[in-house]
Amino acid sequence: MELIIYLLIGAMAGFAAGLFGVGGGLIIVPILYIVFTQLHYDPSVIMHLAVGTSLATIIVTSISSVTAHHKRGAVMWDVFRNLAPGLALGAFLGAGIADYLSGQGLQLLIGFFALWVAYTMFNGASKAVDPSHHLPSRAMQILAGGGIGVASAIFGIGGGSLTVPYLSRHGVVIQKAVATSAAGGLPIAIAGALGFMWFGSNTEAEIPHSIGYVHIYAFIGISVMSFMTAKLGAKVAHKLSPAMLKRCFACLLATVGSYFIYQGFSTFF
Repeated sequence: MELIIYLLIGAMAGFAAGLFGVGGGLIIVPILYIVFTQLHYDPSVIMHLAVGTSLATIIVTSISSVTAHHKRGAVMWDVFRNLAPGLALGAFLGAGIADYLSGQGLQLLIGFFALWVAYTMFNGASKAVDPSHHLPSRAMQILAGGGIGVASAIFGIGGGSLTVPYLSRHGVVIQKAVATSAAGGLPIAIAGALGFMWFGSNTEAEIPHSIGYVHIYAFIGISVMSFMTAKLGAKVAHKLSPAMLKRCFACLLATVGSYFIYQGFSTFF
């Protein structure tokens, strides 16, 4: 029964990732939080387990996504090479930072982040890219990658919510920004997942079927289904208005963010 639940989560996350053009991390994390809570896992590590497992599943979806984008020639590999070192190092450090945060603190951070992404996505749904802007130097790109990597690991995402706006702000057309962001999700996911495994191995909490903060059954179930349904979501997306899709996803993120903020603050009262 537990594996069936993870397969359903993967189906929803993969479809949403393909539909909205954003990784499924911000969908996987809240659903896993609810599932792990219902399974009566230690409350102090539930958020860490949800985030770590989310990052592990993004390894698989990133490979699927970047392969499709590469075939269309949309990945800017020179930009990826500049961002990748910072993304990987930042993601590992982000996992370490998340390990020091309490479950409630992690909830609040992810909640406010989801609201911020919802706000920027809703307001920027119809904005065009300014081609007069250019990417900064290689050193600045590496530094930006580090910041994106740290935040992505803490929030359990592949970085698309941060990398796409960063590239778009510097004059990269949206198709290439999304494709390059998909490639950048791979070093984030690998380094972040390894970090959550490493730092989670020291926890005193009993977590069944897991390596550190990565739940193996959830990883397998979600990865298998999301790999298949992402393509279906992408097909549906091409038939709908991109601006409307972004606004719908922004509303979903606002709901997720409000839920986590409520959960985080409720423990203090």
